[in-house]
Amino acid sequence: MSRMKKAVVTFLAVAVAVVAAFASAILPECNRMQVEAAGRPVSIDSCLLSGSNVDCQISAGSVPSSDDGKYYIYADEVYQDGPTGQIVATVEAGKSVTASFALNYNTADSNLSRKFLVAVKRNGQMVQVSDEHYITNPEAMAAYTSARKPAGIKGILPDLTKCSNGELQALGVSQVVYNMYVDDICSAASVPGAIPFNYNGQTYYFDSNMVGKYDSMIRSFNAYGMQVTMVILNGGRGQYSQDLVHPTAVGGDCPGYALNVADEAGTNHLKAIGAFLGQRYSGKQNHGQVDNWIVGNEVNARTSWWYTNSSSLDFNVNIYVKAFRIIYNEMKSMNANVRIYNSIDQEWNRKSNPGSFLAKEYLDQFNYYMNREGNIDWGLSYHPYNSPLYDPYAWNGPAVWVKNNITTPYITMQNIDILIDYMHQDKFLNPAGEVRSISIAEIGYTSSFGDAAQEASVAYGYLKAASIPDIDAFILFRQTDDAHEMESNLALGLYDLNGNKKPAYYIYQNLGTSNEGIAKARASEIIGMDIDKMISQNIVWTRGGDGVVQ
Repeated sequence: MSRMKKAVVTFLAVAVAVVAAFASAILPECNRMQVEAAGRPVSIDSCLLSGSNVDCQISAGSVPSSDDGKYYIYADEVYQDGPTGQIVATVEAGKSVTASFALNYNTADSNLSRKFLVAVKRNGQMVQVSDEHYITNPEAMAAYTSARKPAGIKGILPDLTKCSNGELQALGVSQVVYNMYVDDICSAASVPGAIPFNYNGQTYYFDSNMVGKYDSMIRSFNAYGMQVTMVILNGGRGQYSQDLVHPTAVGGDCPGYALNVADEAGTNHLKAIGAFLGQRYSGKQNHGQVDNWIVGNEVNARTSWWYTNSSSLDFNVNIYVKAFRIIYNEMKSMNANVRIYNSIDQEWNRKSNPGSFLAKEYLDQFNYYMNREGNIDWGLSYHPYNSPLYDPYAWNGPAVWVKNNITTPYITMQNIDILIDYMHQDKFLNPAGEVRSISIAEIGYTSSFGDAAQEASVAYGYLKAASIPDIDAFILFRQTDDAHEMESNLALGLYDLNGNKKPAYYIYQNLGTSNEGIAKARASEIIGMDIDKMISQNIVWTRGGDGVVQ
C-alpha cells in the first residue's frame, strides 16, 4: 500500500472513530446498537442446525479488508461481547460464504445457546464485522416432541384446593396458567433426594419435593384435558439459586428479579434449567406436559417483576433477550412444539410507576433485538387489564386512559384491536411470515363495585377475545379472591373468600358452550346494548373522569 493510500485510510479511520464517539455521546442508549450495527459490513443471514453441525450463511456487500483474507466465526456466551469467545470456524472471506462447525450438544463446548459473530484480523487484531446471530431452529434436534394439547381459549389461574373435587372441570376451562419459581425447584447434591441432571459437562440438582408437586399438578391438569401454561419467575430467595439473580438485581426488594446472564455460573445454570424443564414436561417422561412457557411476568415493570438497578431501557431489554434466547433454544431443542412467550402489561403509552418502562417501547426494543440477532417464533403474552386496575367496566373505560388509536395510554380489552393490528406489521411477523401467537395469559375483573359489573366484564372480555383469531388464550386471574388484593378493591375471583360462587362464575361457565346465549343475554342486559353488536361492530364506549369509581 502506498504512503498516500495509508494516509487516506488512517484519516478515514480517525474520522469514523470521531463520528462514532460523537454518536455515542448524543444518541439515547437504546439507539446506540443500531448505530454500531450500521457500521458492520458483514451479515450473518442465518445460523441453522443441520444434523450435528451448525451452518451459518454469511454475506457482505463489500468484503472488509483484513490481514489474511479470512473470516473468523466466534461463538460467544451471552455475557461476552466482541471477538472474545471461541473461534469455531475459519473460512475464506467473500460476499457469500457458508461456515459450518460442530454443535457439540450437551458438552462443555455446546453452541446451542451461544451467539455467533464474524471477525477479521486487521493489523494483528481481531475486529468484529457483523452483528451477533443465534441458532434459530433448535426444534430441529428435538427428541421429546409431543403433540400440543387441543385447547379452546377459555382458561383460569386455578385454586388448587378446588381441583381435586371436579370444580375446575365443571367450570369448563380448557387452559390453566401457573407460576414456577426457579428458587423453589433448584437444589444441591447435599440435599437428600435431590434430582441430578447432567448437562453440558456439569451436574445440576433439582428439589425432588417441589418438582414432584409440579409433576402431580401438571399431570392432573392434563388428565382433565387442559392445556398448561407455566410462568417462569425468579423470586431471588432460594439458597441454591443465588447465581440466577442478575448482579444488578442483587440487594433489590421486589417479587421478581432479572435472571443472571452476566456470568458463566448463572448462564450455565439457566441453560440447565431450560433443558431440564423442556425435557421433563415434554409429555414424554410421565411427568406431565406443559405446552406454553412464559419467561417472566410483565417484564417492562422493572421495579416490580424484572428488577435491575438500571433505568436504561436498552440494558434491561438486552439482558431479558439473552435469558429469553437461552430458555427458547434449550426448551425447543427438547420439545419442538412448545411455545415460549414474553410478558408485558397494559401500560402501552403511560406508566403509572416511574420505575417501569412503557409496554410499547419495551415490545419494540425486544422485537428489534429478535430481528437483528435471528428471528424466532416467540409469542406475546399480554395483560390487558382495565385502567385503573380496579375499574369494574370492561366495556366502558375512562376516556382519558382508553383511546381508539396507537397513542392510547393503555390497551385494555376495549381497544385490544390496536395491539392486534400492531402485531400484524411485517417487522413483527414470525419466521413463517405469520402473526405470532398472542396469549392473554392474565386478565381479571373486580366485583368490589358490584357483581353485575364483574359478570358483564367477564363476558365482554371473553367474547372480544374469542372474536379475534390471533388470540390463543383468555385466562382469567383468578378462580378465588385473594384477601391482599381485595385491600385494593381487586376482588378478581369467581369465588369469594368463603368459597361461594359469584354470579360471574355462571357467566364464565356458560361462555364457549351451547349455553353461551344465556351469558350473552345477561351481559347485554347489564350493559344496555346487545353485546354481539357491540363486539362485531367494534363499538367503543368511554366515559369522562379518571376511572375512579364513586
